[in-house]
Amino acid sequence: METALLVGVRAIALALPEAYEERAWVGTRWRIRGRTFAHLLTIEAGRPRSYARAAGTDGPCPILTFRSSGLELETLRRTGPPFVAPPWRGDEVGLLVDGDVDWTEVAELLTDSYCLLAPKRLAASVLRPDAP
Repeated sequence: METALLVGVRAIALALPEAYEERAWVGTRWRIRGRTFAHLLTIEAGRPRSYARAAGTDGPCPILTFRSSGLELETLRRTGPPFVAPPWRGDEVGLLVDGDVDWTEVAELLTDSYCLLAPKRLAASVLRPDAP
């Protein structure tokens, strides 16, 4: 079933150069050249267990994971809900999305994640007003 959250994340992710969508082992992920820059799934009844543990909830609760770096990574991983720090990747952050969605923030986070993983040529072609 397509949710407004899935439709919104899809629109942001697929607007990035050469990004594509695929079904993940659970949920949906968006990739650039085989590297996942966003993953959306729902924690339900404590599953997937690793995500439920990281998020501190048995759900139901959608979670959007993405990559980050530097000070932003450190800040997001230490902020607390709605951000969570999955233990399996040091550069990954989860965003618990159980209420109103700040689409501007989601777009910035996913664009930054994409630019970290995309080839330099593609990353350079992405408009990032907040980039140094």
